Amino acid sequence: MTHPFLDLSPLSAAHFASIEDGVARLLRTEQDVVIMQGEALLPLEGAIRATAGPGTTALNVITGPYGQTFGDWLRDCGATVIDLAVPFRTAVTAGQIREAFAEHPEIDFVSLVHAEAATGNTNPVAEIGEVVRAHGALFYLDAVASIGAEPVLPDAWGVDLCVIGAQKAMGGPAGVSAVSVSERAWARMAANPLAPRRSYLSLLDWKERWIDGGRKVLLHAPAQLEMLALQACVERISAVGLDAVMARHAAAAAATRAGAVALGGGLEPYVRDAADAAPVATTLRVPSGTVAAELVARALAADPALPLAAGGGALAKEMIRVNHYGSEAAPGAVRASLAALGAALGEQGLGVDVEAALRAADTAWV
Repeated sequence: MTHPFLDLSPLSAAHFASIEDGVARLLRTEQDVVIMQGEALLPLEGAIRATAGPGTTALNVITGPYGQTFGDWLRDCGATVIDLAVPFRTAVTAGQIREAFAEHPEIDFVSLVHAEAATGNTNPVAEIGEVVRAHGALFYLDAVASIGAEPVLPDAWGVDLCVIGAQKAMGGPAGVSAVSVSERAWARMAANPLAPRRSYLSLLDWKERWIDGGRKVLLHAPAQLEMLALQACVERISAVGLDAVMARHAAAAAATRAGAVALGGGLEPYVRDAADAAPVATTLRVPSGTVAAELVARALAADPALPLAAGGGALAKEMIRVNHYGSEAAPGAVRASLAALGAALGEQGLGVDVEAALRAADTAWV
C-alpha cells in the first residue's frame, strides 16, 4: 500500500540546497543560510552557544518572554549579561540601545527579538541595527514571528545571526527553521572553543561539513516532509508576492485593534502605541475583574478553532492574544475572534457592541 507522504524519493543535497537558496531570496541576503532540522528554538539556542562564551559581554534586550530565555542561555554560556528590559506594552528604542553602549562600552554582542508574538510588540530593528553596527557588536535577531508579516532584512540592517521559522506568518511547517550567518559570526564561532561541535546544536558542523564542502553531502537524513513543506511555503509566498503577504498581516492587525477598541466592554489594546504593535498578533488587556484565561476559554468553547490564546504565565490573568498570522490573517478570522470575545464579555454582563466592532474592523482592513 502506497502513501504520498511516505513513498517519496530521498531528498537530495542539491534539492536541499535549492530550498536554502529560496529562503535566502526571501531574506534578500547574500549571507550563508543554514536550514536546521528542528523547530526554531534549535538555531536560536545554537547560534547563542556558538558565538557567546566567558569572554562575551552581551546586551540582552527583553521585550517579552523570549528575551528572558536568551539571557538565560547567554549566562549558561558564561557570558556577562546586561539586561535591557522595557515594559511589554511598548518597544525598545535605538536611543536606549545607544545609552546602554555608552554605559557599557565593553558590549560585543546584542540579542533582540524582532516581533514578540507572545506580547504583541515589535521592535525597530533597522534603527537599532545602525546603532549596533556603529558600535561594532555582533547582532543576533529572532525574526521567527516577524518573517512574512513585516520586512526582515539582515544585510541591510547589519544583522549577523537572523533566525526565522515558517510556522507563523509564513504559514509553513514548524519542524524546520533557518538562520542567516554573516562572515563575522562565522569567525566568532571559529574562535570560540566552547562552540558546539559534532552536535545537533552545532552551526559550525553545517559550515565545515556542508557549506565549505560545496553543499554536496548532507550531515544527516533531512526532515523530508518538513523540507518539502518549507519549499511549498516559500514558493507560495513568491507567487503571491511578499509585499502582499505582509500587507495582509498589517491589515489584520489594524482591523483587530480597531475592532477591539470599538467593541467596548473594557477591552483595550495591550501595546499602547499602534506603531509598536506587531502585525503578527494583537494583544488585548481585559477589564478589571475579568480573568483573561477564563474569557478565552469561554470564547473557545463556542468555537475551538479561533486563533485566541491567553497570555503566558502571570499574563494569563490580564492578556488575550489574537494570533492573526498565516491563514488566520484574514477578515473572517478577525471578525470571528471579535464576535466571540464580544459574546464572552457580554456573558459577564459587560456592555459591548459587536456590530460596531465588526464595522470598525471592516473599515480598518485596507
